[in-house]
Amino acid sequence: LPFMKRPTKLDGTHAGDFGFDPLGFTEDYDLYMMQEAELRHARLAMLAVVGWPLSELIAPKWMLQGEYGCAPSVLNGFNPVSFLAVVGIFGALGFFEYKTALRKVDDTKLGKIHAEDMRDVWKWGVAGDYNFDPLNLYESIGSNAYARKGLREVEISHGRSAMLGITAFAIWEALTGHPIVENSMFFHPNLLLPLLVAGYFAFGQFYELDEEASDMFLRFKLSSEGEARMENLKMGLGVGRNNDDDDDTAMAGPDIDFEAIAAFPEKIVNAVNQLNEKINDLQDSYMDNVVQPEKKKD
Repeated sequence: LPFMKRPTKLDGTHAGDFGFDPLGFTEDYDLYMMQEAELRHARLAMLAVVGWPLSELIAPKWMLQGEYGCAPSVLNGFNPVSFLAVVGIFGALGFFEYKTALRKVDDTKLGKIHAEDMRDVWKWGVAGDYNFDPLNLYESIGSNAYARKGLREVEISHGRSAMLGITAFAIWEALTGHPIVENSMFFHPNLLLPLLVAGYFAFGQFYELDEEASDMFLRFKLSSEGEARMENLKMGLGVGRNNDDDDDTAMAGPDIDFEAIAAFPEKIVNAVNQLNEKINDLQDSYMDNVVQPEKKKD
């Protein structure tokens, strides 16, 4: 928080550490234990935030609660079948936690890698390590400590969002009695969502963030490429023609550039490639400006 000092134990060396601890838990409790607990809840929340709406979309009516078919939960209630299913699931998860709470990972493949990555911080490696990576995704953006920390940042950020999301699901349904998938553009076929995506894409083809005002205001300006595209669009629609054009041209209406239409799929492919390049640049910028400076401070 900008008006509070950064907690001493939150120095940015761990994934997900943004210096936020207004209640001082890091001073009173073990940091590794709290990281482990947060990751377990985050992973469960990521599963739940997907399973909750899916259950309301595809589960049989007798498995759901209420007149409108809400997902079974503590606030929504249970029927006997859903109650037994929930007890079984949480029983299995509790047994898994009991068996793995004191697991030893420093002799596993990922455990040794983490111990080396964190040797300048502490000897405990990283929390949440179950030596589980069957698809080798942990090396997808690089085989070094900075890249692995970046992926852990992504996981915990998504997990925190999921914990907030699943809490919002439960509160919404408890207050309204209606499922969160009801009248939602994300869960039912509609034109609004693709139109919003198309509008966002079209806006990006003409406008860019005004860097000069970005430190104070969120403003956009017409980019140089956008100006060229705007002029081409005006020419194609016949906007701004001279008044001395002959009558035949005026009656013919706007010219249609069939070559541009034929080249449209190729432009889409190029736009996707440019987007991938921007994503890669953002990843490189994150590694150079966020992760590595934190490492150098140590």
